[in-house]
Amino acid sequence: MRVVVIGATGHVGGYLIPRLVQAGHEVIAVSRGLRSPYHEHPAWAEVTRITADREADDDAGTFGARIADLHAAVVIDMICFTPSSAQQLADALRRAGSLLIHCGSIWVHGPAVEVPVTEDAARRPSGSYGIGKAAIEELLWRESRSGLRAVILHPGHISGPGWPVINPAGNLDPGVWRQLARGERVTLPNFGLETVHHVHADDVAQAFQLALDPPEAAIGESFHVVSPRALTLRGFAEAAAGWFGREANLNCVPFEQFRQMTATEHADVTYEHISRSPSMSIAKAGDLLGYAPRYTSLQAVAEAVHWLHRNGRLALGPVAAHWPEAQPEAD
Repeated sequence: MRVVVIGATGHVGGYLIPRLVQAGHEVIAVSRGLRSPYHEHPAWAEVTRITADREADDDAGTFGARIADLHAAVVIDMICFTPSSAQQLADALRRAGSLLIHCGSIWVHGPAVEVPVTEDAARRPSGSYGIGKAAIEELLWRESRSGLRAVILHPGHISGPGWPVINPAGNLDPGVWRQLARGERVTLPNFGLETVHHVHADDVAQAFQLALDPPEAAIGESFHVVSPRALTLRGFAEAAAGWFGREANLNCVPFEQFRQMTATEHADVTYEHISRSPSMSIAKAGDLLGYAPRYTSLQAVAEAVHWLHRNGRLALGPVAAHWPEAQPEAD
């Protein structure tokens, strides 16, 4: 079938596009520019590349029609962040009869009452990103009752080779990995029992591929796309230290003290993660879409950190010679 991917050269697109091409689909990749994907693959030679400035086209009221005119059976939207943008595309695709697969976020949920969190749990989204994604999801739910065929996927903390990933302190500070590798003290907020929930970019791509031909029961539904289990910060730190043959040297302090000890940019990111402490269920995605992640959270992160070190993006010192190769679970 013909598949259009909006935002095709991002983290997930680097894995999704080869999957689609290898499955025999005709792929049209829409992106702002013609930059190389994060994950290079020969399959990109078989893809039609189209450039589009979504923000400008949305302002002009032409983006939805432009995508609909590509006459795709499925449109995968990786980069929709406002309800008005979602509405324009939904209106155009309803008329065209295309299936819309929208990339949401687990941040549509706020602090959990029960874990693991299911898709139908009561929501208290916070922050402009989470609130915006929740509003888009609600809009697509309504539109799916008026003729739009839509499926919504909510990835967790997307991880993989080529970019930094959330560390055991709940932020992107590369120094945390160096401290763990060298056996130095790592400061964690509170008791280190808040959670983060990673997912490998290829597992996210797997979910989008599975959603191309969804059962009728999946239309108008949302699905969490994460690894099988979340990680506590403490457990994450202890496991990561073990990659380097170390025992974690942890210092747990109240969050306000952690904030004072941490650069503002990193402390703010930590707060965004631990205030939500996601731990999501993937039972629904498994039951209706057949989603079965190949990577655990630790495997996804290990592969990413190892890549950063090998490629000179993260200096971990000679202890990195003990680094284990991350191996995904068997298919």
